[in-house]
Amino acid sequence: MSQPTSGPSQGSLATVGALGDRKKRRIDELAQAGSLSSEEGISLWRSAWQRLRRDPVFLIGLAIVAVFVVVALTSQWITPHDPAARLLIDQRSPSNPIPGPQPGFPLGADDAGRDMLSRLIAGSRQTLIVGVVATLLGLSGGLFLGTLAGGIGGWVDAGVMRIVDVLLSIPSLLMAFSIAAMFSKPSQWTVIAAIGIIQIPIFARLLRGSMMAQRHSDHVLAARALGVRRPAIVFRHMLPNSLGPVIVQATLVLAVAIIDAAALSFLGLGNPDDTLPEWGQMLGRAQVYFNTHPEVAVYPAICIIIVALGFTLMGESLREALDPKSRR
Repeated sequence: MSQPTSGPSQGSLATVGALGDRKKRRIDELAQAGSLSSEEGISLWRSAWQRLRRDPVFLIGLAIVAVFVVVALTSQWITPHDPAARLLIDQRSPSNPIPGPQPGFPLGADDAGRDMLSRLIAGSRQTLIVGVVATLLGLSGGLFLGTLAGGIGGWVDAGVMRIVDVLLSIPSLLMAFSIAAMFSKPSQWTVIAAIGIIQIPIFARLLRGSMMAQRHSDHVLAARALGVRRPAIVFRHMLPNSLGPVIVQATLVLAVAIIDAAALSFLGLGNPDDTLPEWGQMLGRAQVYFNTHPEVAVYPAICIIIVALGFTLMGESLREALDPKSRR
């Protein structure tokens, strides 16, 4: 009878020993090199930009937004005519209240004989002001409430979130209409205030959620263990690392703000002074002539749609690039 083996063979021991020697040499090499890779790490925003610059959807949105911003900022110099001058008023007649396209006026004029192209270009500046200022107002209020709720917690968090829940339960456009109607005299600033206020709960809830996720992260726990005071932890560690989703949301809110501003102006709650054209205001004036001259309403509507589309494409692409779950 053959004797049972009492342990591994000498060949197996030699193989294990060789593998152990290779592992030791590899560990020594890594220890001398100081890292697993000689390449430097990249930040989240830099990694996102590397994907975004190859994303055609983001590039299309960025191009639309860039053209819109450039036209808005240079509108007072590139308008071919004074947008408030009634240059074609003598060409109006009862049978033709809207002068059509002609040399020097490629899009014709409105019902007051003012150049349509010049008014569209000048209106881009007012639309940009309303959208940006309203978004900044909503972002500022949301940052304040979100920081209180996510940074302090407890009864402060519960109280702030109940206020936010009440505001979110009301349809945004209805609340904006109600806020704008509270002012005795409609103006551009009433539109900005109304749109900014309805955006505050959106930013507040988003920032609060991001800060709650940061509360149990390693760097926050380490700061607490070292005895760092709560305000320093909130403003130096939690808040800066929670702003990414808020910035992305601000890009998307710009598109919504432009559409809401146009809706309020269309309803007559915007700036009544038509010497300062705004796309929603132009759309509201054109509804009287929509059956006979639809182009007067189509031009500002197309501008609103294209600009809102540009901000939406850019914001959605930025959200996908920054979200690890949806990276392509």
